[in-house]
Amino acid sequence: MSFLITNIKQLIGVRTDYKLLRGEELAELPLIDNAYLVLDGERIADFGRMEDLKDDPEYYNDTYDAAGGSILPTWCDSHTHLVFAASRENEFVDKLKGASYAEIAAKGGGILNSAAKLNGTSEDELFELASERLKNLMRLGTGAIEIKSGYGLTLEGELKMLRVIKRLKEKSPIPIKSTFLGAHAFPQEFKDNKQAYVNLVINEMLPAIANEELADFIDVFCEEGFFTPEQTETICNAGKNFGLKPKIHANQLNVSGGVQVGIKCNAVSVDHLESMDDEAINALSQSSTIGTFLPTAAFYLRMPYQEARKMIYAGCAIALASDFNPGSSPSGNMNFVVALSCIQLKMLPEEAINAATINGAYAMELENEVGSITIGKKANFILTKPISSIAYIPYAFGDNHIHKVMLAGEWVY
Repeated sequence: MSFLITNIKQLIGVRTDYKLLRGEELAELPLIDNAYLVLDGERIADFGRMEDLKDDPEYYNDTYDAAGGSILPTWCDSHTHLVFAASRENEFVDKLKGASYAEIAAKGGGILNSAAKLNGTSEDELFELASERLKNLMRLGTGAIEIKSGYGLTLEGELKMLRVIKRLKEKSPIPIKSTFLGAHAFPQEFKDNKQAYVNLVINEMLPAIANEELADFIDVFCEEGFFTPEQTETICNAGKNFGLKPKIHANQLNVSGGVQVGIKCNAVSVDHLESMDDEAINALSQSSTIGTFLPTAAFYLRMPYQEARKMIYAGCAIALASDFNPGSSPSGNMNFVVALSCIQLKMLPEEAINAATINGAYAMELENEVGSITIGKKANFILTKPISSIAYIPYAFGDNHIHKVMLAGEWVY
């Protein structure tokens, strides 16, 4: 079925070929003014300038007048913790009263709080909660997403989370990638024998996950007080033996060595990067590993933001993601992620949009499906309300610029 969209003010992120963007290329965002777009089922079939549209609109099965709205690819959110049992606003209030992360954790808060709640929640209930969250994110323009486990911290809990993600994959109109994050934190019963938990992850969790084909990636929280670089490398290599490619939580709280171990393990991405030194930046710039910024976590935790300009100038490949989770980034709104990246990380609007679309797609190995307006890719895009320019999207950060979202060739309502 052919579908024609006419009178698009700007068709943004148009690419006949595409590659992972770094350095000056990150600021290059090709577009077509006064454009049309043709879909064939769930795929993009053609595009161009309105003046070059040869066929009469009646030739198409259906038409839609964009009426001066602009179209850009949907957001590719490559780092989320979408499956969780309950929010943690009580901890939010404790933080406002001055409690530290360590004090909250000592009271059973933090990741262990989410783990306790998740292990007491049924798979069906987790699926329903996650489905509603995903629907909300799709309405906000997310058209591809990665979802991690990591709130189970037991064999049964991790399998339950990953089964929920598998069900979401089967039901959702958008591509979803699944990441096993059993090495998210050490459960209380393993605090005095951390190697025993590492062994549990490697010898029991990984074989069971592989047996059910539940994950695409493996992730480890490489940080002081969590998993050491040595433990991270061991776990990542074990995951690779089961066909899982690494993605690392790296350098959030300290210069932890997580970037270098991620590169050594050929990680698809190293994520967070609030704490970077010249050695880590140089290593990342010389690698094929993507550095993923999660600025809403720094915003929520009142932490220093990533040194985006320094890393872009160094030639690092940069992606943006939401880190949607109940403890440190309770929002998956990628529109705010893009705006915050411009306002606080000093990224140009073109850089932020590229990092949240095509580079985000690369960070999930979905670059052949989404991330740009390209013939043959999925018809996943945002139709904006009439806006004056690309820069208006992050500039007017408090407004909703989305008129409609299309996913797999269908409007989302």
